[in-house]
Amino acid sequence: MRSASSSSPEWDAYARAIGTNIQRQRVARGYSQDRVAYEANLSRYTYQKLEKGESRPGTPANPRLMTLLAIAQVLSVDLGDLLPASAPDLSAR
Repeated sequence: MRSASSSSPEWDAYARAIGTNIQRQRVARGYSQDRVAYEANLSRYTYQKLEKGESRPGTPANPRLMTLLAIAQVLSVDLGDLLPASAPDLSAR
């Protein structure tokens, strides 16, 4: 299986879409980035990068399931609400 860290354009787009979905849910609730980060036990920097779909500048995010679940719980949404409708194909070719 190809690692998501060996970035592909599909994974880059998927990571950005996760960030957009998180941001959309946060804004809809009127929460600040600081509040979500604090309640999810993340640093503000980590949370901000996740909303941008990055882990480091130029590197797509690859958040842990625990991180996504914590954010979903803070925002009171289902985990699936944070994930884009279609996932990239990460299987070996």
